[in-house]
Amino acid sequence: MPRYFVAHSPDADDIFMFYAIAFGWINIGDITIEHAADDIQTLNEAAIAGKYDATAISFALYPRVWREQALLRTAASFGRGYGPKLIRRKDRALKRNFKAALSGEHTTNALLFRLAYPQARVVYKNFLEIESAVIEGEADAGALIHESILNFSDELIVEAELWDIWRDLVKEDLPLPLGGMCLRRSLPLNRAIKMEKILAEAVRVAINHKATLGQMLIERNLARVDQANLDKYLSLYANEDSAEISDQCARGIEALFRLGYDRGVYKELVGLEKALIPIEYAKLRGE
Repeated sequence: MPRYFVAHSPDADDIFMFYAIAFGWINIGDITIEHAADDIQTLNEAAIAGKYDATAISFALYPRVWREQALLRTAASFGRGYGPKLIRRKDRALKRNFKAALSGEHTTNALLFRLAYPQARVVYKNFLEIESAVIEGEADAGALIHESILNFSDELIVEAELWDIWRDLVKEDLPLPLGGMCLRRSLPLNRAIKMEKILAEAVRVAINHKATLGQMLIERNLARVDQANLDKYLSLYANEDSAEISDQCARGIEALFRLGYDRGVYKELVGLEKALIPIEYAKLRGE
């Protein structure tokens, strides 16, 4: 029986989108799926190393790994008028070379931050440590991601919304690509197509049974927020954009890749035609 390893982050939207599989709500046929959860930078590094069969990644990483990893059309998170927040202490103004805590070198928020604040000094920390790093003065500012954007200390204030930075950089009203899912290209193509279908079905089932699944996550202590905040967070990052990448979201992804290429971050420009699994193969086989 084929066994596949899937890695996702411990934030609520990734947990939500995967757990229809963990709870046995999806028919996965003749395969076994095991999963692990880790912070996004660790997952990005795992994708670079090819550690897992399927891995949640930051979209900003993908142009660096596209030859080894295929991008899935599902299990993605986008910002639409919202996203990570750059916060600072209320009682401290930022200098031009302020020190900022970010959640990882290859994250989307780090890419946008470095382009917007080229003189800032950056330190990388686990996303759960960023708020305290700013409060305690270890960093002058920090980019909050995941559920941290919903509630943070009243000692802090939002210096900038990364959504606004994104809009200023791309000059278009496009969804902000934050996190996606990739699959090792070394997998047999028919198995890769099947895995994408399973993960897509898991996201669709989760969305269609949001109330039930959300309550189960709360009861099992799988979410770091209460029910009200979980509902709010899932409405932002586990929705129709997550079930299947729309044409507008695809334009956002390609705009991010072009932004990085134009600014010298990436050595080559990667288009989605190179990134996605060629599902036409299954149609040719009559599957």
